[in-house]
Amino acid sequence: MTDDNQVDASRRGLLVATCAAGGVAGLATAGAFVSTLQPSERAKAAGAPVEVDISSLAPGEMRTVEWRGKPVWILKRTPEMLASLKAADAQVADPASKRTDFSETPEYAMNEWRAIRKDILVVVGICPHLGCSPSARFQTGAQPSLPDDWHGGFLCPCHGSTFDLAGRVYKNKPSPDNLQVPRYMFEGDNKLVIGKDEKGEA
Repeated sequence: MTDDNQVDASRRGLLVATCAAGGVAGLATAGAFVSTLQPSERAKAAGAPVEVDISSLAPGEMRTVEWRGKPVWILKRTPEMLASLKAADAQVADPASKRTDFSETPEYAMNEWRAIRKDILVVVGICPHLGCSPSARFQTGAQPSLPDDWHGGFLCPCHGSTFDLAGRVYKNKPSPDNLQVPRYMFEGDNKLVIGKDEKGEA
């Protein structure tokens, strides 16, 4: 091979290597750019509002969604469930939701149903006592760990706190407060937004 051919071969090798390096750098840059468009884990934890379609939620059914790393329960209450709230008024510790030991109830949930719409309950599924997650006990009547006149609600397995179907804690239980009602709002009949309300408050 002549000296000229050697020089051409060297130039071709250098050109190929340069193009390959440029392509890798370009891909890396594009990947970094795309990743900046996705919400970071910190942003997710900070709690962007969560939209939930409740059109398929049947009466008596509860759905759990995640917001700010917490379980949020959405329960579509039946007429029988709603009637049980009045029966529990004398048995719960804070029937008007005025306690603020754990969180302040939004003004639109300071009513008999603790809700904007009486049929839809929205609460954070964490017991204010030690952070355990209660279990749904919708069946009424006597059953293990529950009173004989149980109206349906939630039972915390850790220390026995009980809550009615509006998330109100029963008297003489370890929990210092009711289940938290997060800020939320409806956009139409079947779209629920958890994490903000009509005032824009989170």
